[in-house]
Amino acid sequence: MQDTYRHKGMRRQLVEGLRKKGIKNEKVLEAIGTLPRHYFLDKAFEEHAYQDKAFPIGNEQTISQPYTVAYMTELLEVEKRQKVLEVGTGSGYQACILALLGGRVYSIERQKDLYEKAKTFLPAIGFPQIRLFFRDGYKGMPEYAPFDRIIVTAGAPFIPDALRDQLSLGGVMVIPVGEEEQTMVRVRRIAENLYEDEPLGPFRFVPFVEGLNE
Repeated sequence: MQDTYRHKGMRRQLVEGLRKKGIKNEKVLEAIGTLPRHYFLDKAFEEHAYQDKAFPIGNEQTISQPYTVAYMTELLEVEKRQKVLEVGTGSGYQACILALLGGRVYSIERQKDLYEKAKTFLPAIGFPQIRLFFRDGYKGMPEYAPFDRIIVTAGAPFIPDALRDQLSLGGVMVIPVGEEEQTMVRVRRIAENLYEDEPLGPFRFVPFVEGLNE
């Protein structure tokens, strides 16, 4: 895999485009400008890797468009050394962005093929510190909880109680909620049994499905 001057130039253009669309967090923009997105796509899509579009990655899953990744990451407000749970590893792109921001990333994938691929691929491109698990995202990871941050990268019909419970006090979760179309929701845990749900803009994601796909 090569990351050429041309690729770097296309990433700079992508970052400028995201800035114009309203992304303000410079650390998020720097991470997107650093990480070669074309590594995460099938060779057939390499020429289009820096367009602000989602692309298929197999198993009826997609790599989210860069704006969506940037928007969700900005909402998450990740700080160094924070424990971050990602539900839906997919290609691993979002997990790597979180790791570049200094998060200690735990990532769950329910699709066995995608999990196996990420387990080999992420260490190979310099992210051995991301901890990957073949698990049901609806259950989260109680044995590693609490998490300072939780991000869900698929459209959930509701916010699972297990994920709420696994947020630390003062923790933040970002999750798209809805059936056909989703509303991005930022959840803050204010107290032991008190959460603040902040609905934001409309999005479309692949569905957040329970169980495992072997």
